[in-house]
Amino acid sequence: MNALGRHILAEIYGCDENVLDDCELIEDIMVKAAIEAGAEVREVAFHKFSPQGVSGVVVISESHITIHTWPELGYAAVDVFTCGDNVNPWNACNYLTKMLKAKNMTATEVKRGVFEQPVKVVNL
Repeated sequence: MNALGRHILAEIYGCDENVLDDCELIEDIMVKAAIEAGAEVREVAFHKFSPQGVSGVVVISESHITIHTWPELGYAAVDVFTCGDNVNPWNACNYLTKMLKAKNMTATEVKRGVFEQPVKVVNL
């Protein structure tokens, strides 16, 4: 495989529901998470839902960081996709877990890129 990037899919739960529902705070935390990872922030876009929840993306030179929150469940779904060797996506995930005041975080890292052999995809 010609690895082009690292993509972390994180389930962050047991979070502070007030943090998860504060759009401005989530945006600030996400931008700082990108910086913690060593990324260069390009653009941000966030949306506050009614009655609750926030979704947003931080576009970085190295790819993106996204979040979708469910305050009523104390849960955030986070993707951190980075390219290159100078950014550590785990630093962003760990920072987010801390700042969301989460009790738990489970995550999977997927290597992204071009495979030398065809990959069989299973669709359940």
